[in-house]
Amino acid sequence: MAKLSVSSLGVVGSGQMGNGIAQVAATFGLSVVLADVSGPALEKAMMTIQNSCDRLIKKGTLTDVQKTEILSRIRTSQDLKALMDCDIVVEAATENVDLKIKIFRELDQVVKPEGILATNTSSISITKMAAATTRPTQVAGMHFMNPVPLMKLVEGIRGLQTSDETFATVRALAEKMDKVFVESTKDMPGFIVNRVLMPMINEAIYTFHEGIASVESIDTAMKLGTNQPMGPLTLADFIGLDTCLAILHVLHEGLGDSKYRPCPLLTKYVEAGWLGKKSGRGFYDYSSKSV
Repeated sequence: MAKLSVSSLGVVGSGQMGNGIAQVAATFGLSVVLADVSGPALEKAMMTIQNSCDRLIKKGTLTDVQKTEILSRIRTSQDLKALMDCDIVVEAATENVDLKIKIFRELDQVVKPEGILATNTSSISITKMAAATTRPTQVAGMHFMNPVPLMKLVEGIRGLQTSDETFATVRALAEKMDKVFVESTKDMPGFIVNRVLMPMINEAIYTFHEGIASVESIDTAMKLGTNQPMGPLTLADFIGLDTCLAILHVLHEGLGDSKYRPCPLLTKYVEAGWLGKKSGRGFYDYSSKSV
């Protein structure tokens, strides 16, 4: 398969990652189809994109005309068949391997034969998802960072089956979207970013769990002591504690090392529905804050 020229992008999942990917793709001239099983979720996603554009207008980095053009390039659908003519489809569903494999099987049936299927997974095996399709050479990992409109990085991951042409197309798409592309040369749990980041977040949770320091002290120590822009517990809240827990389970089960065992307190917070910023409470209380 020759390197594909990409003019249209499909996104499956309209949550914070999916709508961010859709916005950035549309910003750089791509025709975008944003798909989700939930109509209200799609309405919320388009409102999020509009609000994001408005913030960029206030900063002076986007104009009203550009906002109108971006929104005009995005259409939404609750039917995956709407993605049939997309050059690349990026799956951005929740970090659940069974769900992702189900989506990939469905996409394999509807997306044109030459189309590339990519996943925004931050930890799950690309090789496993590719094997669920009839086009495993046309599957790759394309892990964007949150928030997508602001973060410059895209982590590219090859499955065992990924062809050079597919990976070159994914790289070219990321660069077209003005992202810095880094390659994870092995399809191992967590890839680059979360292989390093999640153990740090988990250790910060253990530090709080064991009574060594308060949430605020841990975050302040890491911000001022290691020059991080955001403390690890604030970052965990921003990512979503359920997502952090899911990634740690993938690392622990995939690598078999006890150092990746999720802190029991993280599990309890998720069981309580304290998922971080998106639920109003995590390590911090967001219910009365303007955040």
